[in-house]
Amino acid sequence: MLKPKNNFKVVTDKKTARVILPNMLTLIGVCIGLTSIRFALDGRFEFAIVAIILAAIIDGLDGRIARLIKGTSKVGKELDSLTDMISFGVAPAFIMYFWKLNTLGRFGWLVCLIYVICVALRLARFNVNSSQEPSWRDNFFEGVPSPAGGILVLTPLIFSMTNFEFIPINYDIFVPIFFIATSFLLISKFPSYSFKKIVIQRKTTIFLLFSIVLFFGLLLIYPFNVIAISAIVYLLMLPISFFHYQKLKKQNEDQNFRDEDDDLEDIL
Repeated sequence: MLKPKNNFKVVTDKKTARVILPNMLTLIGVCIGLTSIRFALDGRFEFAIVAIILAAIIDGLDGRIARLIKGTSKVGKELDSLTDMISFGVAPAFIMYFWKLNTLGRFGWLVCLIYVICVALRLARFNVNSSQEPSWRDNFFEGVPSPAGGILVLTPLIFSMTNFEFIPINYDIFVPIFFIATSFLLISKFPSYSFKKIVIQRKTTIFLLFSIVLFFGLLLIYPFNVIAISAIVYLLMLPISFFHYQKLKKQNEDQNFRDEDDDLEDIL
């Protein structure tokens, strides 16, 4: 008697497993991003903010884990972009619309559309530029990255949950202006630090670990205050990254000019 064939096989290939792990992490991130919209619908905006922060942390980890275990793939790259579109494009737009922009009528919805479109354009440009050869420009993003943009547009909401009452803010005016400004930062060519190739010296390791522990300790005690201050610090770093980029660009151009002169002398 012939035994029926078993058409189901357990995947044991190590390479396949390495690819699945970071992609599963990415999918968890998109689930958390979508859940933030549910929190916003229920009026629990503090949980919506926490969900976006968690999605940003996962977004920063999945790619690094994929490279660490050699599990990068084209599917993972495209999936990461789609996840960013949902978690840092659609979700923050809905959160801010339910919180404040819905009071502005059609104009508030238009502001949301502008932001989501800018996130889509930002991600499309990133996918095209990421295929280029490595260079010193890898230390910088072209424009603000989508995870940072997603958190930045939530800054007015985060600020409203802090105890910084000494700064009066008219959110009806500030929110749409800040929303549009962040949208243009996303699609601009303004250089911002990517923090991908940070070199940590051994003598600064203890100080770095202490700073990380202190940061997360304060984050647990004063979550929204710390997030708001971090967003302000990030905005203040943008001019620094611009001047640093210009300095490196000039040094690279001067080096290329000297190399061309040396080649010309060799020919002569």
